[in-house]
Amino acid sequence: MMKVTRRGFLKISGLSAAVLASGLGFDLEATAAQGYTLKLAGCTKIPSICHFCSGGCSMLLYIKEGKLIHLEGDPDHPTNEGTLCPKAASLAQVAYSPDRPKQPMYRAPGSDKWENITWEEAIERIAKKTKEVRDKTWKNTEEISNAKTGAKETVIVNRAEGIGFIGSAEVDNEESYLITKLSRLLGSPYHEHQARI
Repeated sequence: MMKVTRRGFLKISGLSAAVLASGLGFDLEATAAQGYTLKLAGCTKIPSICHFCSGGCSMLLYIKEGKLIHLEGDPDHPTNEGTLCPKAASLAQVAYSPDRPKQPMYRAPGSDKWENITWEEAIERIAKKTKEVRDKTWKNTEEISNAKTGAKETVIVNRAEGIGFIGSAEVDNEESYLITKLSRLLGSPYHEHQARI
């Protein structure tokens, strides 16, 4: 049995680490490039634009059999020059996450459980609640003081003060525009976006 001292063990460990770090003569860059090529073999490359913000960063999507296999920034695009922010880089996980809800869910008042409901039930519930809150909080006029004279005057405001809208980081520019239009249509003066808060 060979007796190894603490100092001898450290020398052997250091030498082993140095040999492994040198790559044992293998070209690690070529190996990585070969693995990348094999991963994308048979994929269709589709240029796209990230929808998370108004930056307009370009991405290259690699699709195989209808599924996103890989995505990366487009190096030829002037906005992002091949880079992606963390949100854009996570698009595949957003699309294929097992935790992503796939249908509407409802939690009854006082309950600690969510239950799946149909899209029709969800739309009906939202429409009824929106109408109820809008009718209850609708304000036709408001009395204000005239800035110049200080006299009280009544002005038409036509707003629903009980409804507010907030966008999220998952909402693209077009959806943000539609949320703003819906907010104004319903008479809500309160519409905001998560990116500004």
